[in-house]
Amino acid sequence: MDGKLNEIAEVERLSHAPDFWDNPKEAEQILRSIKMKKYWTDAYSKTEKSMDDLTVIFDFFREGDALESEADKAYSETLKLIEDLEFKNMLSGEEDHLSAVLQINSGAGGTESNDWADMLMRMYILWGEKNGFKVKELDRQNGEVAGIKSCALEFEGDYGYGYLKGENGVHRLVRISPFDANAKRHTSFASVYVYPLVDDSINIEINLADVSFDTFRSGGKGGQNVNKVETAVRLHHAPSGIIIECQAERSQNQNKEKALKMLKSQLYEMEIRKRNEAKTEVESKKKKIEWGSQIRNYVMHPYKLVKDLRTDYETSNVNAVMDGDLNDFIKAYLMEYGSKKD
Repeated sequence: MDGKLNEIAEVERLSHAPDFWDNPKEAEQILRSIKMKKYWTDAYSKTEKSMDDLTVIFDFFREGDALESEADKAYSETLKLIEDLEFKNMLSGEEDHLSAVLQINSGAGGTESNDWADMLMRMYILWGEKNGFKVKELDRQNGEVAGIKSCALEFEGDYGYGYLKGENGVHRLVRISPFDANAKRHTSFASVYVYPLVDDSINIEINLADVSFDTFRSGGKGGQNVNKVETAVRLHHAPSGIIIECQAERSQNQNKEKALKMLKSQLYEMEIRKRNEAKTEVESKKKKIEWGSQIRNYVMHPYKLVKDLRTDYETSNVNAVMDGDLNDFIKAYLMEYGSKKD
């Protein structure tokens, strides 16, 4: 902590220099680095103060000058701050602080899977809004009857990727189908793919000769010219085979810029994954999580249960989970698999 505080003081001293804003992009990166460091030091200082207060209250309690309930309250508050600080330590990967893009694709099963993908989209949007993220729909492909075939959501805010990276994988739903006249039980699947949204501090080189664009009419909500001209774009990246569709913005050029940013972000995530896979091979004791593997079951019939297959964390409150209460699942995953600095 002393080292971080010294670094903050030194960088803040630089930010007061007369020529600090001569290079705005570099200045913004410096200010962002200060903010990231203060994320840790402020949390540590708050925890340290709470620990000091707890010690004082406990001494008063032993002398008969404080109630047991007051000591219990101070203990619970301090314990929560320590657990939160430990949780923050699981978000120490270099890419964890970035915003995130979350893609959902329905599995085989037509209308059933499309409806499940739509339910997941709603769940993640509600989670993002409850946790202070600005959520934006970048792309959406509707199903023929109901639900969605696929979607892409942007979660803008600090540590968006750090929180959501554990949602990568296949999500399985078991329920009585609302689309089956015989009211039979159905199993549906949808896959979730999360990648960090790169910012100006990360340099990813792309040869534009490897990139081609198709344009098409936006399928989203209308507005002047939006559905009348081909504002939506489909990007093809030849070397990687990545295809990205974007119709979030109101002009073709804006959608092209957004699609290129999403391409850079996916290429960045691919490099992170390669690096992490190599690291996992070395750390033989650490469980390996296969990308694309089934990670969570959502059972609505014959009983109610949401269970994470990696951490074994579970809850019977399925409705709360579908309304965006995912933090206990996210925390359980990060506490077991999150990044740790040596």
